[in-house]
Amino acid sequence: MSKFLSVTQQDKPAAVQSKSSLGEHGEALAADHLKMSGYRIVVANFKVPVGRNSKGVQVTGEIDIIALDGETLCFVEVKTRRSDEFTPVLAAVDARKQRQIIRTAKAYRKIFGLEETGFRYDVVTVLFPKHAEPTIEIVKGLWTEDKFRKRRWNDGNWNS
Repeated sequence: MSKFLSVTQQDKPAAVQSKSSLGEHGEALAADHLKMSGYRIVVANFKVPVGRNSKGVQVTGEIDIIALDGETLCFVEVKTRRSDEFTPVLAAVDARKQRQIIRTAKAYRKIFGLEETGFRYDVVTVLFPKHAEPTIEIVKGLWTEDKFRKRRWNDGNWNS
């Protein structure tokens, strides 16, 4: 019976192993690059429950890296890819992912009493071709929460 309950690294298909190890390697490179760029790493792989989905299942939010850039708290998403031939690496940080990061960041700021602290959402892209050196880029402030705020009829945006 333990054979069926065992979920270990060797139980996973090879493609999953290489994908997760690529992501882990990319996150380590991103953290090093952030440190060399003057960021101070606060925590990596922060996870917290952020609510329930439409089916009532608990949703856990994750932020790859939380760091300080000066006095600004940065919530950093790391995206690692082997190639950007078909689509840019930044395309993986779509609106759904941004909303999930915002929810998680709000929970983090509330838990630690940092609601008044300045913050932003950064992305680190790691392009890791098989036979070349990786390219790492920091994109500061890729999006803001304003993009996701619900507009009201009386906000003045609807009036001519």
